[in-house]
Amino acid sequence: MSSTLTARPSASGTAGAPVPRGLLPVLLTATFMTALDVFVVNVAIPSLQTDLSAGPAAVQWVVAGFGLALAAGLITAGRLGDRYGRRRMFGLGLALFTLASAACGLAPTAGALVAARAAQGLAAALTSPQVLAILRTAYSGAAQARAFAMYGLTMGLGAVFGQLIGGVLIHADLFGLGWRSCFLLNLPVGLAALALVRRCLPESRAPHRPGLDPVGVALVTVALTGLVLPLIQGPGAGWPLWTWLCLGTSAVLLTVFAVQQHRSGRAGGAPLVDTRLFADRAFTTGLLAQLAFSLGQASFFLVLALYLQPGRGLDALGAGLVFTAIGLGYLVTSTVAHRVAARLDRQTIALGGLLMAAGLGLLGLAVHAAGPTDSVWWLAPGLFVDGLGMGLVIAPVTSLVLAGVEPRLAGSAAGLVATVQQVAGALGVALIGILSYGADDPASAFGRSLAALAVLELLLAGLVQLLPRRTR
Repeated sequence: MSSTLTARPSASGTAGAPVPRGLLPVLLTATFMTALDVFVVNVAIPSLQTDLSAGPAAVQWVVAGFGLALAAGLITAGRLGDRYGRRRMFGLGLALFTLASAACGLAPTAGALVAARAAQGLAAALTSPQVLAILRTAYSGAAQARAFAMYGLTMGLGAVFGQLIGGVLIHADLFGLGWRSCFLLNLPVGLAALALVRRCLPESRAPHRPGLDPVGVALVTVALTGLVLPLIQGPGAGWPLWTWLCLGTSAVLLTVFAVQQHRSGRAGGAPLVDTRLFADRAFTTGLLAQLAFSLGQASFFLVLALYLQPGRGLDALGAGLVFTAIGLGYLVTSTVAHRVAARLDRQTIALGGLLMAAGLGLLGLAVHAAGPTDSVWWLAPGLFVDGLGMGLVIAPVTSLVLAGVEPRLAGSAAGLVATVQQVAGALGVALIGILSYGADDPASAFGRSLAALAVLELLLAGLVQLLPRRTR
């Protein structure tokens, strides 16, 4: 298989038909909604906690319920798209996400909001693998590289500007909705995208309609739940015994799942994860690079938000404005990342990792030199450089993992990539929490985290060197 990020220019689908003009906007709208809702809730928590009289456990589950449902459902959702049609599952997921967003915005109690957030996570799990699989099967060559570049740009914008958008909405208090507008915003956007799904998205599915593999579904769902749940709950709960039991059980179940999937594939069955994917060095190494990158991203946004808000006393809007420094750097490189990749191939990702490490180093120097009363805008240069690096990594690393995957395995591969992203994010947050525990002050905790994150970015740059060179 070719590991190239670019190939012969083509914009045709797998059957040679022209790609509908609206395909990319519809897919990216759903992608932005999902990315936004992962981060926008962080700035809404103080307001919703007061409005709903929510206790600490309920507030924690407003965040954790979404992430747990999302991570547990991704691999199974990839198979559902392969079997029943990726457009059909994407449309269903988008409809459910829009309804769940309405339920979040109208939630009368904290318990209702937690349930609605879990429903949002399941709906996002249904759409996310379909987006990646459709991009892989509808486009090829240079057109595919451009499509993944737009996907990466959208993911990054949702992550970087989610906090700013949430801060603006809460500050504006439109129609007296307060924090509820962060969720209700999805209604008009989701309905507009839904109206275009049938017209703009071609239907695609794996040949021979693979089975659902109920044993595999049960194993991976329980295993991922047992892995992600303690990673989310453990740091705040002080890592009680049940968290370690869950992690041990999860490790056993994941091993059983891997063996069951391999045997099913050898016996001619239809495993959820086709283990032949791992025979391709580009896919396996790219997945490890995705793991290293995702370990750092979610935790970086978290520790930065904690440093800016509780640590430096900024409100949601003020912290969101500081995040724009990352966004500006990200915009500069993400829009041209596919062109850079056409020239530098795998070294594009290495360059991005090195720039991110440099940006984190500049942040560390700024935090060390600045006093508690100095302007937080001394962080801007480091944040800008970090954003430059992000823009060179997000789209190329995803494209790299999926570019050589056969179309019939696109759903399985996409579900696996999305699962790695989510599990790595939860693991990264847990590890950074352990590292920061016991720090004397917010600046010390932030500095420790930056040092660990810089090591991860250097690891990413090193892993990329194991990838095969581009096949011309």
